[in-house]
Amino acid sequence: MIYLRLFWEFFKTGLFAVGGGMATLPFLYDISARTGWFTAAQLADMIAVSESTPGPIGVNMATYVGFTTAGIPGAVIATLGLAAPEVIIILIIARVLAAFRQNRYVDAAFYGLRPCSLGLIAAAGALVVKIAMLHPERYASTGVLTDLVDWKAVLLAAVLLVFTRAVKQTKKLHPIFFILASALVGVVFSF
Repeated sequence: MIYLRLFWEFFKTGLFAVGGGMATLPFLYDISARTGWFTAAQLADMIAVSESTPGPIGVNMATYVGFTTAGIPGAVIATLGLAAPEVIIILIIARVLAAFRQNRYVDAAFYGLRPCSLGLIAAAGALVVKIAMLHPERYASTGVLTDLVDWKAVLLAAVLLVFTRAVKQTKKLHPIFFILASALVGVVFSF
């Protein structure tokens, strides 16, 4: 039964996560809240590992959740569940689109999907910021306002922003450099 549930949860995620892997994050957060398969902290770890490893983030995360929930068969089933809607939709679109691509309604539908993708990606970004930089549970237990924000994470984000946007010598470095540097900083400073 767990395999069927894994497939179904990730099938729904793959079906509605328009806009790429980061758009799966709101769905993963929902899966976490409903199933208890992983915590918000584990989700943050999954994001960090998925962003640091090759491959699409959604697939990496589906594989990880499936593996931690039901071993290797769970990893395969969750990954297939996430990918199945995309394959089905692509096959349908490829079959039909050639005949209707010049249709103004089809063109308008594709144009209308853009804000939806943007919204899902923005929600994912806000979720990542919340998980990485805010700790409302720590604030609730201590009542100290400075416990609400993870200042090390905010400082790291600010440094990365400066190095990727303002410092001319580092602006053009490949993103993998910043991912590796962030991973190193995270290990050294125990993020």
